[in-house]
Amino acid sequence: MLFPSMEIETTRLEKAVVVKVAGRMDAGSAPEFEKACEDCLRGGAERLVVDLSALDYISSAGLRSFLLVAKSLQEKGGKMLLCGMRGLVKEVFDMTRISSLFASYEGPESALADL
Repeated sequence: MLFPSMEIETTRLEKAVVVKVAGRMDAGSAPEFEKACEDCLRGGAERLVVDLSALDYISSAGLRSFLLVAKSLQEKGGKMLLCGMRGLVKEVFDMTRISSLFASYEGPESALADL
């Protein structure tokens, strides 16, 4: 059975870049997320708001990508905010206690308002 791949959409706003992730983030697709975030950083972004409302699945490789991108941002004085976590994705973040490392919001609007 073939699973749908991950889709990433970035929107540059005044305060941050919103990165909307949809589908499945696993060992095969996690590098795509890292590259998209690195492209944002190279473009001058210091804050990323990652919208997970359309993400259905995340593996340990996906979690690792979040940690790597957050570390890169932190080294540049920036930060990553998460929003829209739900279902299995929220369970995985909570179970691994990685959710405690990130500010988390209902949606992109509330995350952006907090910047």
